[in-house]
Amino acid sequence: MSEAPPSVDQMLCFAVYAAGHAFTRFYKPRLDALELTYPQYLAMLVLWESDDITVKALGARLFLDSGTITPLLKRLEARGLVLRQRDSVDERQVRIRLTPEGRAMRDRALAIPLAVAKGTGLTLEGGEALRRELLALRERLDAALD
Repeated sequence: MSEAPPSVDQMLCFAVYAAGHAFTRFYKPRLDALELTYPQYLAMLVLWESDDITVKALGARLFLDSGTITPLLKRLEARGLVLRQRDSVDERQVRIRLTPEGRAMRDRALAIPLAVAKGTGLTLEGGEALRRELLALRERLDAALD
């Protein structure tokens, strides 16, 4: 007699997947107020941290390929939040810079991480511990692919 497979509710992957959906629902009204999608918000977070980077560097930082990051950046550029420009030294590279409007949006977005911290009910230490566990989990899963 063989063992029954675990139920979906017992699966770690489902718990992570369901938590991801809960995060998406939580972020949606906050990002709608900024007229950003979640991937666009992540791109803006990276640019607020490190303005004037290459498309390749941004994609690597967010684990997004060029087929995903390029249309995302085109939409941000159309909104006047970023500028894309060929690198003057290496024309194969495209650099991304925040516009004044893109920089100004940062102040409006500051409330989002505070709302997330409150919404999770985690302490600062608890949230950091969970984040570290999830990063380690991702690294172990990536290593298992090799």
